[in-house]
Amino acid sequence: MTDNRAESPRALVEELLNSGGGVLRLAPAFVARDLVPPGRRLGLPEDGYDLDGRGFVCERWLGSTTRADNRVGPPDEGLGYVVDGEGRPRLTLREAVSADPAAIMGEAYAATHPQGLGRLAKLLDYGARIPYHVHPTQQFAELVGRRSKDEAYYFPAGVDMGPHPETFFGVHPWIAREGAYEVLLPYLVDWNSDLILRHARAELQVPDEGFQVPSGVLHAPGTALTVELQEDSDVFAMFQALNAGRIISKDLLFKDVRPQDRRAHAERFPLRFVEWELNADPFFYENNHLTPQPVGEPVDGREWWIFYNSRRFSGKKVVVPAGQSHTTTERGVYSILVWAGTGRYCGHDVRGGDADRDELLVSYDVATAPHVVENTGDGDLVVFLFFGPDINDDAPTIPPYGAALMPDHPPTGRPM
Repeated sequence: MTDNRAESPRALVEELLNSGGGVLRLAPAFVARDLVPPGRRLGLPEDGYDLDGRGFVCERWLGSTTRADNRVGPPDEGLGYVVDGEGRPRLTLREAVSADPAAIMGEAYAATHPQGLGRLAKLLDYGARIPYHVHPTQQFAELVGRRSKDEAYYFPAGVDMGPHPETFFGVHPWIAREGAYEVLLPYLVDWNSDLILRHARAELQVPDEGFQVPSGVLHAPGTALTVELQEDSDVFAMFQALNAGRIISKDLLFKDVRPQDRRAHAERFPLRFVEWELNADPFFYENNHLTPQPVGEPVDGREWWIFYNSRRFSGKKVVVPAGQSHTTTERGVYSILVWAGTGRYCGHDVRGGDADRDELLVSYDVATAPHVVENTGDGDLVVFLFFGPDINDDAPTIPPYGAALMPDHPPTGRPM
């Protein structure tokens, strides 16, 4: 709950930034989902995952200004809270950014990005595969007042991968050539099986690697514990009826479809969300597979890009060996998750695996000046950094693969 004292949000943000040296400490935001059982790898007590009628804690949202779009749950589910030096929640990060965007994001960036931080980081912890689904592109998301949801994944090493460490992506190329709508539509109409997955391609979830998933791409993520970075949205259309032994409510196929579009077009309308050429790309792996890319030359610490190839978000992994200090300068506001080790980040004590000591938001003024990451423990200090849109235009890009090797095959079967 937020602080109830008669203090303006802007004054409170100023107080918290001043006391934190331009850095905000964040409380963990655990999110329940009722579709898939939990992987139980988020460090909660054994009885902390089952939330009765709300489902199971399967996700932790990081530095979040996005509310979880759940059917049942508290009105602030998914929102990160800013805490004071005694660990007391004072206001949500969404409220803080809204109250004084220039102080947190920088004056110029705030002026050109009125939507706020514009990104959402998560830990995904599922005990079964997430059902095959798609995030609508902006053209369709805005019809229901939402944003599109490009996203990307990174699979940390040294964690149990779960029973199904593979993700299904897209569709087989012939489907887009010979009638995409006719092939997939019966599964959406019948809504009684998981056989729609036979038309997708599975890729192994490999530790210390990942994938990007543009809006409009069908996907069914596997059970590896996943660090996800995405646009700040919770839109989707579920395409798989049977998952983890039960039939999912068909209402989730139409979750972000206007009632009038559902009445007029029924199951055909969510198929419009699918970008068929992206889904049927025979070189989908080559064009969307992410491996860590080194940043500069290692000195007392090392940095890698782990989220890149997009202007909508970017992210790094920083590793500082025991007894070392690493100085970094970034291009804009960012948040962090301390994955492993202990240390001091911009003067704040941090500890991996301790949800009360592993999240910070570094404001623009601090981020863009040299600041120190110090390892005070015996092992590596490992930190993930999350940036919003248009901050890191120097991040790597993936050269398009295969464009000159394959002729164009526009999708067929698109309804009028």
